[in-house]
Amino acid sequence: MTIAEARADERVRVLVVDDEPMMISFLRTGLRYEGFEVSTASDGSQALEVAARVRPHLVVLDLVMPGLDGLEVCRRLRGDPDLGILILTARDEVSDRIEGLDLGADDYLVKPFDFDELLSRLRAILRRLRRPMAEVVTVGPLVLDAARRELTLDGRPVEVTGREFDVARLLMLHPRQVLPKQLILDRVWGPDFLGGENNVEVCVGALRSKLGERGRRLIRTVRGAGYQLLP
Repeated sequence: MTIAEARADERVRVLVVDDEPMMISFLRTGLRYEGFEVSTASDGSQALEVAARVRPHLVVLDLVMPGLDGLEVCRRLRGDPDLGILILTARDEVSDRIEGLDLGADDYLVKPFDFDELLSRLRAILRRLRRPMAEVVTVGPLVLDAARRELTLDGRPVEVTGREFDVARLLMLHPRQVLPKQLILDRVWGPDFLGGENNVEVCVGALRSKLGERGRRLIRTVRGAGYQLLP
């Protein structure tokens, strides 16, 4: 599901706070491909500075960091009633969870974690904040309704499978960007899927076929790189 505010010109802003560069990179890439606008911070003090500047709607917050720890950051940020906070940490003691939630965090997720579960929890926080999510994505002649799981071309329904719908959604979230086959495989089939990139090729081929002659022009193959949706 697309994560965006009701205003089509403003995406949901997420601040990711973690002192592990690999975790920062993973979350930034994954959340951006899901439609979020992502800012990052590597320690508590920087997190407060970035939060004051970008005014995020959501914060994904580690607890163990140098200097100002995540619990203190949570306490200071909690003054904003329109801000959602999800603590993402390796600390899994019940007492840690209770302290984090008591300080005002909306949810608590323990590392290692499943990325789709993280997305689900962020969506739940947005619903509690009454921040509606745009469920309709329009790119040129294509319109995708995430809530109804419907795809139309020039107003006419296109009958697609679940995988085809998810591939179309990913491409439509990132028009004109070249998406590598491996990225599509990871996001649609999941990182634990044992099949190869030929699954993406078959799925895109079927999607093009169902979109007809225009589909072949809309979805471009960039040889050696991936696929690109051209409105």
